[in-house]
Amino acid sequence: MGHAGKADELKATDPLYALRHSAAHVMAQAVRRLYPEVKLAIGPPIEDGFYYDLDLPVKLTDEDLPKIEAEMAKIIKEGHAFRQSYMTKAEAVEFFKRRGERYKLEIIETIPDARVSLYSDGEFIDLCEGPHVTSTGEVKAVKLLSVAGAYWRGDERAAQLQRIYGAAYLTPEDLQAHLTRLEEAKRRDHRRLGTQLELFSFEELAGPGVVFYHPKGALVRSLIEDEVKRRHLERGYELVATPHIFRTDIWKRSGHLDYYKDYMFLFESEEQGFGIKPMNCPGHILIYQARLRSYRDLPIRFFELGTVYRNEKSGVLHGLLRVRGFTQDDAHIFLREDQLVEEIERILDFAFEVVRTFGFTEFEVELSTRPAQRIGDPVSWDHAEAALREALISRKVSFAVREGEGAFYGPKIDIKIRDAIGRSWQCGTIQCDFALPERFDLTYAGADGKPHRTVMLHRALLGSFERFLGMLIEHYAGAFPLWLAPVQVTAIPIADKFLDYAREVATALRARGIRVHLDERNEKMQAKIRDAQLQQVPYMVVVGEREAKARVVAVRHRRGGDLGTAPLESFVERVSRESASRQAP
Repeated sequence: MGHAGKADELKATDPLYALRHSAAHVMAQAVRRLYPEVKLAIGPPIEDGFYYDLDLPVKLTDEDLPKIEAEMAKIIKEGHAFRQSYMTKAEAVEFFKRRGERYKLEIIETIPDARVSLYSDGEFIDLCEGPHVTSTGEVKAVKLLSVAGAYWRGDERAAQLQRIYGAAYLTPEDLQAHLTRLEEAKRRDHRRLGTQLELFSFEELAGPGVVFYHPKGALVRSLIEDEVKRRHLERGYELVATPHIFRTDIWKRSGHLDYYKDYMFLFESEEQGFGIKPMNCPGHILIYQARLRSYRDLPIRFFELGTVYRNEKSGVLHGLLRVRGFTQDDAHIFLREDQLVEEIERILDFAFEVVRTFGFTEFEVELSTRPAQRIGDPVSWDHAEAALREALISRKVSFAVREGEGAFYGPKIDIKIRDAIGRSWQCGTIQCDFALPERFDLTYAGADGKPHRTVMLHRALLGSFERFLGMLIEHYAGAFPLWLAPVQVTAIPIADKFLDYAREVATALRARGIRVHLDERNEKMQAKIRDAQLQQVPYMVVVGEREAKARVVAVRHRRGGDLGTAPLESFVERVSRESASRQAP
């Protein structure tokens, strides 16, 4: 494995790091035995497994993986010891040059030390700083998962490589549990379900990373927006709306042009530079500056469902989870420094309250501190980090510290949520900022009548709505809770002659604000029920002659099956009450 794949955090926290590191070497060794002409790039351990990037003259497919696994099994059985050795950089350059390993040569150029570390096992030797297990014989519970494309160092202009992913665990039982989780994740994949449930699509003609919401998906998104907007208004936030493009002058002043330029869409018009906004903060700053503010006005809480655009590389785009255009539940709070800790506490309470509404109950919280590349003075960073830490401790929130991972303008709290199968997702964020108020000269009139520097909090509760919707789809495997389901009830007449009563049922449901679909197709009842279940409709009501005469409905649930008959009025009341309760399915 190359030095470029250190993954220091995993190395420090994951007890399986050395095992997976060793598995990556065994895999590369097996590939070299089968394809001697291979050139090795990097092969780091990652969460739950490992990968190796390879330059091969043949294109591998998933069908080739069993052959590679079989060769790995031989290497494991041979029980070669992992041995570390060292070379000077000049010796290493000569060694890998003889082997034609151009990627290793590029890595060596980036190593600042006078000598480099290598590891060998049997005939295999690789540029690597470790750690490893004692021998290949310890790599037992391993499985190759897939082949994918990868660019050298993530650069689309660089060489196209082939990446083999694998999983490695201490025991076969742990490995099998992981493979079961992967199968469950595949079943819940929001991209597949988004097509099946007719929620959204990506259109080649429009370009990558921009989402087209179909009627059902747009409705679910609107329900999320309405819920979030209502809760903000209840808590004293003020709605604002800002443009999508600004002159580059503002991005220069904010620092985005210096620190975020590679992720911005920039263009010129009438000999002036413009940027499509990657963030909403400068727009909210301009609204704050529109008039004089008094200390009595603060805190001022501006809230916007703001759509932003970021020039992500096409290779990292991933369904709804990584897109180029997305909408945030974005707020910026302008306040006095003495109000800072109390306001952060309020935001923490608000964030946990909102995500619980959507059925998430397990959280991980991280405090990210000042990065190497940043704006603002050290004293302000001290105050900002201290305020975030104090609020977390005050609210008795357990948190991990991520040194150097803050935004370029301020430290932050990140809230991650765990889904139904235990995966962690980035969600809300709270960022404390002294730097932008300084750059934009944000002030308020104090009790002494003099101008004082305003402090600013950036925060989002759900983050990107696109990402959050993808998370919701996978958390519920497409079976949204009743209140979020785009269709809450499907009315199914047994035959056309019962359509009139089915229409009455649909009308009664709609009158209570329930989203209902009347299935009038000339299909058999069982086919209609099956289709409604595939669409994850929470309730189906079947009506025939007996139901029409008694003014009842035969109720089916997408999971509970046949629930028997119920008077129409009581069923309408039941669905209305359940929807209003916001309970999970």
